[in-house]
Amino acid sequence: MHPHLTLHKHPMCAEIIQLFQKCHVDHPLGKFFGECTDLKIKLDRCFRQEKALKRKANFEESKKLKERLQAYRKESDQD
Repeated sequence: MHPHLTLHKHPMCAEIIQLFQKCHVDHPLGKFFGECTDLKIKLDRCFRQEKALKRKANFEESKKLKERLQAYRKESDQD
């Protein structure tokens, strides 16, 4: 199962999403028999990479926020 295939929510995977959707349109019955499986695998990998990058960015942002908060607390304690 994959998340909703909206291009604006997954810009990193937009090209693969379009190819996957086109495959489903071009092969309405074949999609049930593995016609689009290779694209599905690529799409799943892309979503995993996208999720990992977001997680890393969130971690970095959280780390910076924590450092700023600690610096603010030090300043407050010195006053």
